[in-house]
Amino acid sequence: MKNSREIMEILEAYDLTGSYRAAAELAGCDHHTVARYVKMRAAGQQPAERRHRERPIDAFLPKIEELVVRSNGRIRADVVHKRIVAMGFTGGERTTRRTVAEAKAQLKAGQRRIYRPWITEPGLWLQWDWGHGPVVGGRQTTLWCAWLAWSRFRVVIPVWDKTLPTVVACLDATLRRIGGVPAYALTDNEKTVTSDHIAGIAVRNPEIVEVARHYGMTIRTCVPADPESKGGSEATVRIAKADLVPTQVNLREDYRSFGELEAACRTFCEEVNGRPHRETRRRPAEALIEERARLHLLPKMPFTVAFGTTRRVTWSSTISVDGVRYSVPHELIDTRVWARFHGDELIVTAVDADGGAIEVARHLRGNPGTPVIDQAHYPPREDKDGDRTPKAASAEEAAFLMLGPGAASWLVEAANAGVRRMKTKMAEAVTLAKLYSTSQVDQALGTAAITGRFADADLLSILDYQAGRDAVAPTRASETHSLQPGTSAWASFGTRPASPHSDVTPEENT
Repeated sequence: MKNSREIMEILEAYDLTGSYRAAAELAGCDHHTVARYVKMRAAGQQPAERRHRERPIDAFLPKIEELVVRSNGRIRADVVHKRIVAMGFTGGERTTRRTVAEAKAQLKAGQRRIYRPWITEPGLWLQWDWGHGPVVGGRQTTLWCAWLAWSRFRVVIPVWDKTLPTVVACLDATLRRIGGVPAYALTDNEKTVTSDHIAGIAVRNPEIVEVARHYGMTIRTCVPADPESKGGSEATVRIAKADLVPTQVNLREDYRSFGELEAACRTFCEEVNGRPHRETRRRPAEALIEERARLHLLPKMPFTVAFGTTRRVTWSSTISVDGVRYSVPHELIDTRVWARFHGDELIVTAVDADGGAIEVARHLRGNPGTPVIDQAHYPPREDKDGDRTPKAASAEEAAFLMLGPGAASWLVEAANAGVRRMKTKMAEAVTLAKLYSTSQVDQALGTAAITGRFADADLLSILDYQAGRDAVAPTRASETHSLQPGTSAWASFGTRPASPHSDVTPEENT
């Protein structure tokens, strides 16, 4: 088979000479070859087109096409080969595979889906979908992925479940982050949106209809099992999972807490919305400013009916549900929150300063009489021993505590021991500080506190003992030392031989 350049040289040589043999000598080929290409050109055929040759498998083409059509292009070539071999085909499996591939390509070309370009309109369409998030604390999370069609603005929110209250909270947070409400919202046919299908028509969940009516939008669903009808949100899910879920591709470390995952989602949204989009060549954050002029006004309050029943947070930063107290973040004291049970979990939702609904607490169901408390909901105590720190309430107490930390230790230990006439002994210590130095009296008080000596003359006795000696801190016997004598004397107990005048054996003697 000649290539295009060789065929053109043959035809040029024939046009120059007008003779098959002369053209063959110039082109370096046989004169029959020149005659064949000249006749093909005269008949209007493409000289470079390869002429079909009869193949042994051509007799089985109708059967191969039938099998491919019946299986809708899913049948394997080895299965087809076994069928036609049983019918008398003697060729190789490679020929069958090539022919089956050609038949599948023709079938796919005939069934190819034709896409019409979707020309988006500002303020019209919002799409959302779900994606599997990373595992946090041994529990699977879910990513809410929303996409505003015209500006390509993306919102990714991590959640624990896909219940209707969670859908409402995520939808409300998305709309408030966008700054308005579009005319339509497109999503998948989950039970929170579509309760049933009748004659191919999606039956809306009545509760999601109330949500849509509250925000002034229409919720639509895609064709079942047809993700191509909401490709924008599908792409958002794919991009979010590629960047946020730890895999071997991105080598991202696991998240230590749910708050860390929320911060990562915020950072991801800022990155994708702050860089130019591949198709529009505009930053989605900038395009959103223009699209907000076409969005509907957002209600000041979210749709809170789906969040459960209302509860007021007490001064102990708890709410009461079914006779059980559950803790919530201390910032919500004296505010109203919403609580609902989802399985064995209690989910508490609050409305932030911007009007958005956020999940603030999640507890396992408790039993009456046993509060369910999360220590993370309370601020850390700076000084847990603050109640044991002496604080002067009079001039006499201030004068005693000014002696030093030993005086404060003596006061605490003496109070715990129930010492009598404490104020009198404190006044005596202040008087002794005028005869001795303040540091000596404070050291003596510290020694008395450690040794538990609170009698009337104990402080003066300690001062006399310390006079003329180097200041040595008193010591206490630790648990590693003991006054108990050793037990080595008992090591041979029961091992002495019996007396020769005794009938008792050594074993019986023990």
